[in-house]
Amino acid sequence: MAFKIGFLLFPNVQPLDLCGPYDVLAAMPDTQVRLVWKTRERVMSATGMLLTPDTVFDDCPPLDVICVPGGAGVAALLEDDTTLDFLRRQARDARYVTSVCTGSLVLGAAGLLRGRRATTHWAFHTLLEPFGAIAVNERVVRDGNLITGGGITAGIDFALTLAAELIGVEAAQALQLELEYAPAPPFDAGRPESAPHAVVEQVRAQNAATLAQRTRIVERVVAQRRDTCA
Repeated sequence: MAFKIGFLLFPNVQPLDLCGPYDVLAAMPDTQVRLVWKTRERVMSATGMLLTPDTVFDDCPPLDVICVPGGAGVAALLEDDTTLDFLRRQARDARYVTSVCTGSLVLGAAGLLRGRRATTHWAFHTLLEPFGAIAVNERVVRDGNLITGGGITAGIDFALTLAAELIGVEAAQALQLELEYAPAPPFDAGRPESAPHAVVEQVRAQNAATLAQRTRIVERVVAQRRDTCA
């Protein structure tokens, strides 16, 4: 039977979080990849790309893999009960529960990271622990059936890691070769540990308002959950 893989689609999703792993996984044999959202109306990504869902929550079959990408729209999802309930339902029987970039925060809001090792974009790592996750500073982190990828471009590494689990290492290597995925960036500035200090501070400043907003939301979500359990 075909693997059923579903990517959560939502307004202001980061396109590369979605399109990178989509391209890898959709190339696997006997695989159905779905873009899942509340409606079938087109949504605009964080960079203006228009994307069209092909599956809605109510009609989505049980998925072998559920994946949540990140993006500016993550903030709204952290308190979106309809989306969080959908993820919980799918996670119960999914073979793999996964995310790319800040999509892991949405898994956290759904209660799916408690006691689990996970990663996210480096600028938002501090938001994992409030959800009970064990924050790990790695590009791809696996904890049982939970696989999380780091920031944005890590989605391709994540997808190849997942492909190796689903179709085997050699087949995943063939996918990598077909994509000619052999990163050779012009700068060693892809991680805060290697980027020039001034560049790191610039990017931190660019993300400061978003981090503050998401921190407030995470604190609110965690407090509500604590009150509910009390």
